[in-house]
Amino acid sequence: MRIRRTAIVALVLLFVAGSATVAYALEPSTFQTWFNALYWVLTTMATVGYGDFFAKTAIGKLFSIFLYIFGIGLLSLVIGKIIESVGNVQRQREAGKLRYPGKNHVIVINWSKKAQYAVEEILSYAPAPGIVIIDESDKHPMIDREHVHFVSGDPSWDEVLERAGIREARAAIIFADARIDEPALVDGKTLLIASSIERIAPQIHTTAEITQEQHVQNFRHVKVNEFVLSHDAISRLAVRSALQQGNSEIFSQLLSRKHGDDVYEVPVSAEWRTYRDAFEDLLRQGATLISDRGDLGINRKLDAPIPKDARLYVVTDEATYRALAATSLRA
Repeated sequence: MRIRRTAIVALVLLFVAGSATVAYALEPSTFQTWFNALYWVLTTMATVGYGDFFAKTAIGKLFSIFLYIFGIGLLSLVIGKIIESVGNVQRQREAGKLRYPGKNHVIVINWSKKAQYAVEEILSYAPAPGIVIIDESDKHPMIDREHVHFVSGDPSWDEVLERAGIREARAAIIFADARIDEPALVDGKTLLIASSIERIAPQIHTTAEITQEQHVQNFRHVKVNEFVLSHDAISRLAVRSALQQGNSEIFSQLLSRKHGDDVYEVPVSAEWRTYRDAFEDLLRQGATLISDRGDLGINRKLDAPIPKDARLYVVTDEATYRALAATSLRA
């Protein structure tokens, strides 16, 4: 098909250039230059016909009739091929057959309601990173959303992961396949996908949803960066809501960037020596220091020095976070 389209384009170019040459040879006094003859041929084939140039001799008029019959038909063929190509690309995009060309994107694997919520949450970030959905269905689940690409196929296959741009991705999130009833088989498929990702692109951050806690060690063995137990967070939030009224609202805000304050990582300032320095400076700017990586107890050791590999997280609003980031860049 590609060769055929190339041949059609070459034929049209030759036809236009040849027709311009013939027209100029037949009536050089009418067109004066070859470019004017080319202009006349194109306006004739496009049925524009401004009338600033036209054939005056009998043989020139016969050649005009030739252009009306064959030139216009040939141009219509080319336009039809272009429209067909555009439609074909759109159909391939909807069917998940196209390769993702971008970088630093997030790959969401196995489509479900939870995956949809995850995509919506990712899109709430500004600027939103590119998103690639991988699923075994044959139709794009979010065709109308910008920044969302779809790849159809088995996510454990190398070819499918390569089409999703796995080597250039920023992160991958593997959701449990809701179409499988047996929990052990669900985790088995997730583990297979995670193994394929870690083998092809071990540098990207991989998060996996696990349905059974006893399978956690298997995921640690394949070096999955993080894992989430299905329904674990929901169950914990329900208990906190029942026993500590209003507590769940705090966690709901922290879990979603769309509502209230959020958790952000802030760069470590060269002026900070201890956690107390960081805590007090950040508090003055409207942010509350809560952890160094997963260590939530740093507020009980404020006089401890900040290690070189520290990753500090704060609770604040987006405007304050952007101000902190801008200050860091200026420093």
